[in-house]
Amino acid sequence: MLTVAADVEVLARFGRALADPIRCRVLLLLRDAPSYPADLAETLGVSRTRLSNHLACLRDCGLVVAVPDGRRTRYEIADDRLGHALDDLRTAVVAVETDRTCADSGAEDCC
Repeated sequence: MLTVAADVEVLARFGRALADPIRCRVLLLLRDAPSYPADLAETLGVSRTRLSNHLACLRDCGLVVAVPDGRRTRYEIADDRLGHALDDLRTAVVAVETDRTCADSGAEDCC
């Protein structure tokens, strides 16, 4: 059983991963299907270097895994439950209040 401190760390790690819109988009894309970095970068309209940094963050947070595939590396969600959690979180937030934004939405570390 997890302690409260461990629960807080897990949620904080998930929050850090979701704190950036590009990482959110990567997670949503990978929720639907595994993908390769070059394809993700093209779909998201970001450089491969920038995407690589985001993928490293998501790997470090334990949310995605890199799977060797010949000479390439494919990325996928680390656990199918994360995809369900993303869907549940998104629908719960939308259901609570659809007309609200974060008070500090202009701040770099906020919504």
